Amino acid sequence: MDKSKAKIEDFSFKHRIKTRWKDLDAFGHVNNAVFLSYVEDARILFFKRWGINYEERSLIVASAKIDYIRQVSHPSNLIIGQKVSRIGTKSFDIHSVIFIENDPLPVCETTIISVAFDFLKNKPVNIYQSIIDDFNI
Repeated sequence: MDKSKAKIEDFSFKHRIKTRWKDLDAFGHVNNAVFLSYVEDARILFFKRWGINYEERSLIVASAKIDYIRQVSHPSNLIIGQKVSRIGTKSFDIHSVIFIENDPLPVCETTIISVAFDFLKNKPVNIYQSIIDDFNI
């Protein structure tokens, strides 16, 4: 697999998280499935800037892709960088990269496809202007 060329400086939004004992697998490393939970924690905070309310102005995950680059031991302090990397009419991509604090090499890289969704009407809607504005900065 190609190594990621991402750097923490590539991201204006950064979220810090600490590994937990319960995150470990039988081999003593952070379990692969846990990385998506870390990215989700960061994404929830990332979305707050857009006034998401989980009714008529919400977002749902349509797809999650993750590339594992290297293992993480416990305890570790992690930094998750996130940004909007693609924007469409009703969907957009969130690019996330996890780094170990004070280490420039990425741990994993994800792309989450999010869809603007109105739960009251139960259907996708056009991307909210606040997301478009954020993407164009």
